[in-house]
Amino acid sequence: MTEKEMKKFPQHKFGQAFTTFKCDCQPYLLWLKKRLKENGGHVHARKIEDMWELHSDYDIIVNCSGLGSRKLMHDREIYPIRGQVLKVHAPWIRHFIRDGDGLTYIYPGIRDVTLGGTRQKDDWNLSPDPNTSKGILSRCCALEPSLRAAQDIKVRVGLRPTRSAVRLQKEVLVRGGAKLPVIHNYGHGGGGFSVHQGTAREATQLIKECVAELEMSRHKPKL
Repeated sequence: MTEKEMKKFPQHKFGQAFTTFKCDCQPYLLWLKKRLKENGGHVHARKIEDMWELHSDYDIIVNCSGLGSRKLMHDREIYPIRGQVLKVHAPWIRHFIRDGDGLTYIYPGIRDVTLGGTRQKDDWNLSPDPNTSKGILSRCCALEPSLRAAQDIKVRVGLRPTRSAVRLQKEVLVRGGAKLPVIHNYGHGGGGFSVHQGTAREATQLIKECVAELEMSRHKPKL
């Protein structure tokens, strides 16, 4: 950042400015769901306790259950990082501002501005904390004083499904004489929207490998 730009942040010694893009999650997910349906996909809401509940309906399972894999796959490596943010109406905010450690940020979106945030490891609490909200607003106002005039403040809490590394692999579950191919694709933490297209392509390649193996087994001559 230039010396003139840095004058807006007297508490900092240096900064970087760059152009990027932001994904508004809710409309993007709705768009993905629409694309799925347009291409012949179906959406069913259903709770399962075991992958084998799906065996009679599907040949291959793609497991994107996030924190659910802690119970579903007995994966103790996955844990939540709790995030609390504020959504405010401040249409004059046009630029992203992110503090050095990444815990304080101001992200303008289509309908509102996101103020953050927190990274609380192994915290499963989905209830908003008023003191945390006050702290977020105070830190963001220190970076952008005009936010004191922000209106319609809403609190949002979410759990980021975090792992030491994204689990992106093929696993064949075996029960009795039956086999169930499962493609795991979960544990993206807070960076899911940054890497989801790449990991989806990797998962698709693993699905193709499973399909090829199933086709070979079906056409294999019986001795």
